[in-house]
Amino acid sequence: MVRTSHALRSEDRVWLVDPFDDGPALREAGSLGTPAGVFQLLDRHNRDCEAIAARLGVPLLHLPDRAPGTPFEAVEVLSRPGWHEVALWWERERALIVAEAVGTAPPFALGRRAGVHPMLRLTPPRAQFAPYRPSMLLVGHGATIEADAATALDDALAHARSDIPRLVTSLPQLMRR
Repeated sequence: MVRTSHALRSEDRVWLVDPFDDGPALREAGSLGTPAGVFQLLDRHNRDCEAIAARLGVPLLHLPDRAPGTPFEAVEVLSRPGWHEVALWWERERALIVAEAVGTAPPFALGRRAGVHPMLRLTPPRAQFAPYRPSMLLVGHGATIEADAATALDDALAHARSDIPRLVTSLPQLMRR
């Protein structure tokens, strides 16, 4: 499955979101400004967050319930056994950063611009995302949506359940990827 990490720059500071240790990508992120912190937004996205934060000498913000000293608001998406997830809302940029609950990779999107994680389709996080109208949607699996992201997010949440049959019929094709 497509994995995506993000480097978010505000003024001269850069926060890494769910990074994995990829030398060229980390060098590029470092060229954007002074590293300020590493966010781990999903309990299972350990990837290389702790090691990268230690190497950079910055704090690891593991499933934060708030994000003081940053331009981000922490948004609790889900907290249940086996799945703890926080998203980030960057109000100035009108950007929503979601680790797992919503993605644009084929197993999520199913032909739409974005879709809900297959395991959350029966109980999509509608209430959690309702207050936010993003211009940009950055996800942990798939490409960023840079235009009209609010419509794509609304569409993903509205069709989470009704797309379950499409998900089931797509499984053989998705498994071959």
